[in-house]
Amino acid sequence: MNEQKERELYFLMVLVREFEGRVAALDKQGRLAGGVYSGRGQEAVTVGICHALRPDDWVFPLHRDMGAFLVKGADPDRLMAQIFGRRDGFSKGKDSYLHGGDLSHGIFGATSMLGATLPVAAGMGFKFRMKNEDSVAVAFFGEGASSRGDVHEAMNFAGVHRLPVIFVCENNFYAYSTPNELQFAVENVADRAAGYGLKGEVASGNDLHAVMKAMQKATDRARRGEGPTLIELKTYRYHGHSEHDRAAYRTEEELVAWESRDPIELWEHYLDKRKYDLPAIQAETLAKAQKIVGDAVAFAEASPEPAGAEAMDDLFAMPLGEDR
Repeated sequence: MNEQKERELYFLMVLVREFEGRVAALDKQGRLAGGVYSGRGQEAVTVGICHALRPDDWVFPLHRDMGAFLVKGADPDRLMAQIFGRRDGFSKGKDSYLHGGDLSHGIFGATSMLGATLPVAAGMGFKFRMKNEDSVAVAFFGEGASSRGDVHEAMNFAGVHRLPVIFVCENNFYAYSTPNELQFAVENVADRAAGYGLKGEVASGNDLHAVMKAMQKATDRARRGEGPTLIELKTYRYHGHSEHDRAAYRTEEELVAWESRDPIELWEHYLDKRKYDLPAIQAETLAKAQKIVGDAVAFAEASPEPAGAEAMDDLFAMPLGEDR
């Protein structure tokens, strides 16, 4: 990996953190529409999984995967407008960030029923198989969602048909406030992969190198027609389940222990060991990210509120060849 690529990965992680940090601050000021679910501490997951995907690959992110939007190519301005609930957002102000998607960049909209998009990802993989395309579908879910029936059905279907689907479990150890030991009896979610005929792999979600390595192997397998992979990434969210959750169910010692393994700081340590000018890289990267985020906020605030009559637009798709 050359210096340009290593710096690009660093920039993406910093951009994701700056973007989410500004969103969290705006939420506390009461300036946003809908809930905010921070992925602070999990930046290596979305950057490591999405950075090498092609435009024709599809991702199915969760409420905590803002990085998937930014890394997959979504416009930061429109993403911020989506969070503000403005007309220039992806859903034209009809929904908050939680359900936003950007079909032009292969980003499928999430749903409040976490895990419910996995069958859709399996369907996308089935379409790739039917049309002999070597694209991949990447479906994110949490360890809590791993207990849902539709998650099991999606993995079983993908395993039976050897579909090019990569299931990414972001295991941050708490399904809202429910710890892993009350969620499943196995040590790892990925242990279940064998039951579906999937390849299972566990990696550190805070180690960008480990995430990229696991993702590369899974992508290569999928494109070669060798079937799906279940990647479990052990990571940790610094904030509560949402910005209104104080996360009193975990200890300060636990939080500090995970903060000492911060993914961005780990990558900075790597860049420093590579003999790069780390202080200069940090300053340049932060300034660039802050400008992008600042411009996005200004764009969102200038975007108009949707008019009431627009609530009746885009309710259903017209048949092909027919105008509205």
